[in-house]
Amino acid sequence: MTVFNRIVAASAAILIACAANAAELRFAHGNSATSYENQAAEEFARLVAEKSGGDLTIAIYPAGQLGNAQEMIEGVRLGTIDIGMAGNPWMTGFNPVQNVLDIPFIFDGPEHVYRVLDGEVGEKLGESLGEHDLKLLAFWEIGFRNVINSAHPVNSIDDLKGLTIRTTGNKAHIQAFELLGANPQPMPFGEVYLALQTNVIDGTEHPVTEVYAMKFQEVTDYMTLTMHAYTALPVFMNEGRWNGLSADQQAWIHNAAVEATAFQRELIAKESAARLQDLKDAGMEVSEGVDRGAMRDAVYEQVKSAYEEQFGTELTAAIEAAR
Repeated sequence: MTVFNRIVAASAAILIACAANAAELRFAHGNSATSYENQAAEEFARLVAEKSGGDLTIAIYPAGQLGNAQEMIEGVRLGTIDIGMAGNPWMTGFNPVQNVLDIPFIFDGPEHVYRVLDGEVGEKLGESLGEHDLKLLAFWEIGFRNVINSAHPVNSIDDLKGLTIRTTGNKAHIQAFELLGANPQPMPFGEVYLALQTNVIDGTEHPVTEVYAMKFQEVTDYMTLTMHAYTALPVFMNEGRWNGLSADQQAWIHNAAVEATAFQRELIAKESAARLQDLKDAGMEVSEGVDRGAMRDAVYEQVKSAYEEQFGTELTAAIEAAR
């Protein structure tokens, strides 16, 4: 063998070894490629590649490319998809203990949320996902939900009475709006704009960023910063795939997830403030001084009790202790 051939053979061996050591994980979600959620996913992928020196990479499939939310979750549980993320209400269908995060008025604000999700409660919810073949990587966020409507300003509980408000199918959300005197109407997210435009519903409830992204300001006039419920965005991985990674690979993913969580929370806070101003500039009337305490008194204990009857008081007590 000539010197040249030896060099070629050695180079090929090195390339083969590098390819064998390199790994790519597939990360699927239902948000658009331009969404805040996908920006966080891209930052997570960048961090993993940086920390691993390119030995571990993340390929992102946004906008439901690998299936809708339900199909994506099942794909991760089965191992046909490595990583996914979905709003917490999607997770409660198979892991109902997570519904604790959706109880209206259980959180005082963002800092309270972060103490809870980054602490004991977050750990226990992660353990519960392990029973469903999932490894929790992080709690990102969609954010606090607020009421918008086209009928009149909502400044008190009385102003909600009789309004038909679109909600998620989450039982805690439905019960809360019933207790507030509204008529909750579960409806797929994609149908909300037309329902508002044609007065099938009076209003809906979403985080500020979603209101702006969906252009609901075009078909509603009033927003009230009720912050009545928080929607977490769990990021999770197939547990078998996680267990098959080396300690180094697990560390790269864990550390990247921690940093991407801080990135995503900061991004949501910044964009929420900017989009709220955009909504005001577009002519939406925003009520910021609503009596959240009165609303909380009307719904919190009853909705919380319904949860505790099924799952006990451990998690709700821990959340209250973190105030």
